[in-house]
Amino acid sequence: MLASERRGIISAGTWTLDRVKLVDSWPQEEHLAHILATDRQGGGSGHNLAVDITRLDSSLPVQTIGLVGMDADGDFLKSRAAESGINVSQLHQIDCERTSYTDVISDSRTGKRTFFHYRGTSDLLSPDHFDFELCSGRLLHLGLLGLHKTMDAKWKQFQNGWVAVLAAARAQGIRTNLELVSIDSEKIRDIALPCIPYLDSVIINEYELGALSGKSVCRKNGQIDTELSIEAAKSLVSHSSMSFLVVHCPQAAIAVTASGDVFVKKSFDVNPSWIISTVGAGDAFAAGMLYGQHENWSIDASLELAHATAAASLRAANTVGSVESVKACLAFAQRASIEAR
Repeated sequence: MLASERRGIISAGTWTLDRVKLVDSWPQEEHLAHILATDRQGGGSGHNLAVDITRLDSSLPVQTIGLVGMDADGDFLKSRAAESGINVSQLHQIDCERTSYTDVISDSRTGKRTFFHYRGTSDLLSPDHFDFELCSGRLLHLGLLGLHKTMDAKWKQFQNGWVAVLAAARAQGIRTNLELVSIDSEKIRDIALPCIPYLDSVIINEYELGALSGKSVCRKNGQIDTELSIEAAKSLVSHSSMSFLVVHCPQAAIAVTASGDVFVKKSFDVNPSWIISTVGAGDAFAAGMLYGQHENWSIDASLELAHATAAASLRAANTVGSVESVKACLAFAQRASIEAR
C-alpha cells in the first residue's frame, strides 16, 4: 500500500487491566482497610490512545496491536475495544500467561494512589505479533518501553524488539511515534536511543526528555526550564530523522521541528473543582497531538487540541472516561479556562 493511500492510526504495545479500589485509608502493615468502591478499566498506552482517538473522531480508522491472555480479563479488554470501534484483529490472546494487570489503590482521604503491577502477557509481546502488511493506518503509536521483557531485549539483528517493530513499520511507509514511561533514566537511554533513527516523532514529558538527551531541563525547584528544554529537544531532533518532538508538563508544552521552529503553548487553566484524576492525561495529550498531525493540522493547532484533550480527560477517575469529540474537547477547554480566571 502506498503511503498516500494510508489512513488511520495504529495504537500498539501495552494492554493491561486496571483493577481500581477506593479504600477508606491506607493501612499499616498487618492492619485492615475497608474497600469503599471497585471498578475495572482498560489501561496501558495501546488501550488508552486507541480509545481516545475513537472518541475524538469516530470516523477515523483505529487499529491496535497487543497481547492479552485467554482469560476473563483479556476477553473484557478485547470486547471493550471492539465496542469502541477499534480493529482488534491483531490484539492477540494466548493461554500460557494471564493478562497484564495493575491494582490501583486509592486512599479516599488523601486522593493518593498506589500501584501494584503484574506484567503477565506484556513480557511475552514480541515483534512476531506485529504484521504491518495487514495494517492500513498511516501512523503508528508504540509504547511502553521498559515494561515488556521480550521487547526490551535484543531481537535478531536489532538492538531490541522496539527497534525491530519500528523498522518494520517504516518499511511499509507508516509514520512512527514512540511513548516512553518514566523509569530509570539510564534504562530509558539504553532502550530508547536505538529507536531514534526509526522515529518520525516523539511525545514525552520533561523527565523523559532529560533522560534521552542527557541534559538537565529543570531548575533546582523541579520546574521545567523552557530554554533548557528547547536546547535538549533541538539536540535530539538534529541527530534524527524526526519531523518534530514534543515535551509536555502540566504547565505547558514545547514543540521543536526538524526545520528548527519552536512552539511553546501554555496549558488550559482548569478550575481544580473540575479535576477528578490526572490518570491518562498524558495519553490524552498524545491522542490530541497525533490526531492533529494525522489530519495535517499545524503544530500550533495540534498542540491546542492536545492540551484540550488532556484537560477534558481530567474529569474522570479512569484513563479514558471523559474524552469527547474534537469539537467538544476544544469547547470544554475554552470554557474551563474562562471559568478558572
